[in-house]
Amino acid sequence: MTVERKMTRKFLEDAFAGESMAHMKYLIFAEQAEKEGYPNVAKLFRAIAYAEFVHAKNHFVALGKLGKTPENLQEGIDGETYEVDEMYPVFKKVAEFQGEKEALRTTHYALEAEKIHAELYEEAKERVESGKDIEIKKVYICPVCGYTAVDEAPEYCPVCGAPREKFVVFD
Repeated sequence: MTVERKMTRKFLEDAFAGESMAHMKYLIFAEQAEKEGYPNVAKLFRAIAYAEFVHAKNHFVALGKLGKTPENLQEGIDGETYEVDEMYPVFKKVAEFQGEKEALRTTHYALEAEKIHAELYEEAKERVESGKDIEIKKVYICPVCGYTAVDEAPEYCPVCGAPREKFVVFD
């Protein structure tokens, strides 16, 4: 059963957005606390970030937004494609126009990574629709720009130049 009433739905969507941002913010805070030598503060941030994830997930499900894997992949494709075709090009132009170098850098990084994400989701959707899982051993993410590589990381990130050793591995 999903939420039907307009006002409640809007409030749950706002709550989902807020909980999602809190989740990410606390993970970022945890990383900073770890760098500054506060492992237990980092642990606390990560634990509460997980609680915020639980809240966001509950709202997401109540809103009826969780589908089967093919629909979820299409949602991923749609989101990544929007970011590539519309959102980040505009954000990048505005940052360039206003001389905001840091914003220009971060939007460029995101735009380049999102292109790869859309392709990966497309490939995964094709496989899932034929009843098969994707064939990947590892996924490598550049911690500087988000560039994504499957099965093998490049020697240097083609977007920002970070060395292979810095990539975060998901296996």
